Amino acid sequence: MSENSSIEWTDHTFNPWEGCQKVSPGCDHCYAEARNARFGSGTAINWGPGAPRRRTSAANWRKPLQWNANHAAFFEEHGRRQRVFCASLADVFDNAVDPAWRRDLFDLIELTPNLNWLLLTKRIGNVMSMVSETAQYQFNLGCLEKPRLPENVWIGATIVNRDEMLRDAEKLLSVPAHVRFWSVEPMLGDLGEIPPHLMPDWVICGGESGPNARPMHPEWACDLRDQCAEAGTPFLFKQWGEWAPGENCGGTPTRTERIADWFGDEWIFDAMTPRDHDGLHFDDEPLLYRIGKKIAGRHLDGRTHDEFPRSVA
Repeated sequence: MSENSSIEWTDHTFNPWEGCQKVSPGCDHCYAEARNARFGSGTAINWGPGAPRRRTSAANWRKPLQWNANHAAFFEEHGRRQRVFCASLADVFDNAVDPAWRRDLFDLIELTPNLNWLLLTKRIGNVMSMVSETAQYQFNLGCLEKPRLPENVWIGATIVNRDEMLRDAEKLLSVPAHVRFWSVEPMLGDLGEIPPHLMPDWVICGGESGPNARPMHPEWACDLRDQCAEAGTPFLFKQWGEWAPGENCGGTPTRTERIADWFGDEWIFDAMTPRDHDGLHFDDEPLLYRIGKKIAGRHLDGRTHDEFPRSVA
């Protein structure tokens, strides 16, 4: 439940509890729900309306204290603070979570000032009311008067398409936090032109993985990267996911592949070799091949993009 993480933008993951409910198109193929079902004899017992959330063990809750105690050695080796992605198997601002659990989490965040806590939510509109609620539990009069997150919290909103960007970007900016970021993963549509005043401090972008993964058009990711560059916003490309363009295939695939072709405003899928597909290509849109996350890799336009907010590295 808490571990050194393989996620490209964090050092550790920490789950104070497990369970959630789908609230966005990005939730359709939730890996955490599938994981919960694997450990629940085929039933995701902590997922959905009315499902109980499961608090993790006391031993798990002590892990961040150990990471915090190791901050000097980590900083000496890496030249920066440790980043902790909190609630990869849940949502800190889930309405179904016991408010006392959130109070305990924020107490833990206060006790680990040498860690940067990355709280990513699909419920950005809940943040400030729940911060105030937590302050009541903590009898924190200063935070009640002026609701705010701890100094070592980075707050992020999951944004998968333009509709979510227009709905949630302003809500994110209203949250007082040291760093505010977007996780555009899975990217399910073109964000289009981003109003400059909505641009956050940092943007993560990635495609979907898993057995039912949906493709991400290369132009969507490239356009987002280019707008970030123009705005001076750090951009991190996390992954292609299951689908990737031909240049990420390690040579043009010759065996039968699932192929995705963007036509009009939807994906057209085939199962044939690229050579056979050449004569059926509908337009000048790039073809995507289902080659798996590992082969697809993280290169966008031939290179990795691993930018982080500079002032708080």
